[in-house]
Amino acid sequence: MTSNPSDAPTPPPPGAGNGPAVSRAEFDALFATVRAWGRWTPADRGAWNRVTPDHVRRAAALVRSGTVVPMARPWNTAAGPDNGKPALHFMSDLGDTETAEPATHKDFIAVDYHGKAVSHLDALCHVAYRGQLHDGRPARELVDSRGARFGAVSALGPLVARGVLLDLPTVSGSGWLEPGRAVHAADVVAAESALGVTIGEGDAVLLRTGSVRRRRERGAWNPDAASAGFHVDAMPLLAGRGIALLGGDGDSDVRPSPVDGLHSPVHALAIVAMGVPLLDNLDLEALSAACADTGRYAFLLVVAPLNIPGGTGSPVNPVAVL
Repeated sequence: MTSNPSDAPTPPPPGAGNGPAVSRAEFDALFATVRAWGRWTPADRGAWNRVTPDHVRRAAALVRSGTVVPMARPWNTAAGPDNGKPALHFMSDLGDTETAEPATHKDFIAVDYHGKAVSHLDALCHVAYRGQLHDGRPARELVDSRGARFGAVSALGPLVARGVLLDLPTVSGSGWLEPGRAVHAADVVAAESALGVTIGEGDAVLLRTGSVRRRRERGAWNPDAASAGFHVDAMPLLAGRGIALLGGDGDSDVRPSPVDGLHSPVHALAIVAMGVPLLDNLDLEALSAACADTGRYAFLLVVAPLNIPGGTGSPVNPVAVL
């Protein structure tokens, strides 16, 4: 569907739908509160160290129907207000140059995936705050043109864990949260109660705001200007529950940012302070329907990033199994 300018969301002013506003001093105090440096070995796996074989066994025990739900958005090669760096896909071999059977068809793909279109995983080297990566490691010494020597996606490996869907539109009885709407700690607790699920240690928490449905029905808009997501005041709750992974159908941050001078405060808190990787730009519509059908909002989650030495993340197609 093409974008209709009349349907483009108007960003709320700081302190309104995305508020309350937070000063940098208040943010830095919050950062110190949730900081988990010096806690794990190996440090560059961060909170993924919480996921033990026992966690995996318990997550696997959640499988009942065997329903498999993929969560990646389609590979997006079309430029738009929410896709400033389109992915590439073209055929490199049409099978018409070979003399021997069988003929083969080949294609090429490439992507600058840290954006708003491609479903991807953010590794711990993706974000630095005040010059530091997770665990207080110096970003300038450890990340250069060859990649990262700390916190790379290759250090994470695949994650198999218990996933929890916080389906906020289902809780509120709406199709989606309007862009610019902040999700607070109280919203998380209310969603747990309404959906009959409780976030626990080692869980992967996925936030559905309904942005994919809104885009389908209203057209594309620029999510850098306005998107629903977590307010920073939700992060101490998630840190206290001991989550291992955070993600959603946006990039987890509410926008505009409520924090003065900081465009992605939830990224800084999750990745740098807490050591929690992020899953961005998922399509959670099918998972929402599957969870509603079963009445269960916890499931087995499998995330297998590409093995890219030094990589800051990876395109992914996470899979939920119910």
